[in-house]
Amino acid sequence: MDSYRIIELKQSVFADNNADADLLRREMKEKGTFLINLMSSPGSGKTTTLTKLIAALKDELSIGVMEADIDSDVDADTISATGVKVIQLHTGGMCHLDADMTRQGIRQLGIEGLDLVILENVGNLVCPAEFDTGAALNMMILSVPEGHDKPLKYPLVFQVCNAMIINKTDVLPYFDFDMDKVTQFARMRNPNIEIFPISAKTGDGIDALAQWLKQQVKNWKKQA
Repeated sequence: MDSYRIIELKQSVFADNNADADLLRREMKEKGTFLINLMSSPGSGKTTTLTKLIAALKDELSIGVMEADIDSDVDADTISATGVKVIQLHTGGMCHLDADMTRQGIRQLGIEGLDLVILENVGNLVCPAEFDTGAALNMMILSVPEGHDKPLKYPLVFQVCNAMIINKTDVLPYFDFDMDKVTQFARMRNPNIEIFPISAKTGDGIDALAQWLKQQVKNWKKQA
């Protein structure tokens, strides 16, 4: 008879993190601060999109941003120029943030008086989607040059996200990107996903996205 136990580490790690994420959601609710987890591939335009969103939202919402990267402070420096509260999180080589790492960032950021905190997660479509950060809302950015087939190749990130932002629509004429197909593929993974075509470069579509986000924060604050 075997005298040892077999532990499924991945299941255990995910279960522990999910419980901690639920706790963090309750903590954020008590503080009245709405947390967004923003995911995407590197180069999709996360930081540029954030700067445009901040400009559209900051007159009505008090905003903080956590920039997560393996190294560098390039993105935090860019966001700092918008005037909102921002910190840079270095993950020490890890390709994602989990709930506890997010909580550490929130403590260092200081969220008193903030209506909205946006976590710009590490750039990739795999690891960040696997770990619940405790966010009230998950969003992802898919840029036109990446192709319309990404929901078929990376299903989980589309399954866990409440909204998909299709960025760089200004270059649609130069790429074989099918908006109908990407919508079909994304909703095959998640029938309820909201889809926002934008160009962070030109500003097209930013107002519609900002209005939707303001409504999400408003609805969340009304909930018991």
